[in-house]
Amino acid sequence: MTQTLSARPLVVRTAAARRPAARGLLAGALVAGPLFLGAGVAQGLTRDGFDFTRNAISQLALGDSGWVQTANFLVTGVLVLAGAAGLRRTLREGPGGTCGPALIAVFGASFLAAGAFPADAGAGFPAGAPETAAMSTNGALHMAAGVAGYLALCAAFLVLARPLAARGHRAWALASRIAPAAVLTGFMASAASVLAFTVGAGLGLCWLAAVAARLLTDVRHEA
Repeated sequence: MTQTLSARPLVVRTAAARRPAARGLLAGALVAGPLFLGAGVAQGLTRDGFDFTRNAISQLALGDSGWVQTANFLVTGVLVLAGAAGLRRTLREGPGGTCGPALIAVFGASFLAAGAFPADAGAGFPAGAPETAAMSTNGALHMAAGVAGYLALCAAFLVLARPLAARGHRAWALASRIAPAAVLTGFMASAASVLAFTVGAGLGLCWLAAVAARLLTDVRHEA
């Protein structure tokens, strides 16, 4: 009996100690999207020859100032991976507590791969680049990383609808089931407009940030 009574405060203290760490890590998923999009838009508006209707944000990693976008990819990847770890601590053994964070981790890793393997030049960017060019190995790996990452993110949204619903956030759960359709619609429309692809990718990053913010609020209330 004595051992049982003494163990309960220890469990409570351990759970309480996990919450600040979970909040700090989960904040990575909150910051990642706005940081990536903000840095990308700022570069796109200031880099010569870049046109959001013709060029993908990934192409900003090319040219003399390309290191800025490469760093943007890498920092975002690290933040998303931290967010995945925070999500695992937050959900623990509840619904989606294993699969959801794992899928978000795949999404984070895709940013690291995208930073390591830059996109191909084209559509006049960087300045002097041809309108079309044969796809290089780096370009193919960059594209593969993006496809794998965003498919994982869309799957994660579907998985995370379960813990959101379990916590009473039914509207959030519904939106999390709809978000993948919006992201994939943008991707499918990319053949007609690069801007549609950018919007679809941006929606995915923004919804990840929104879900992270919702769960962070829950963690603070549980503290």
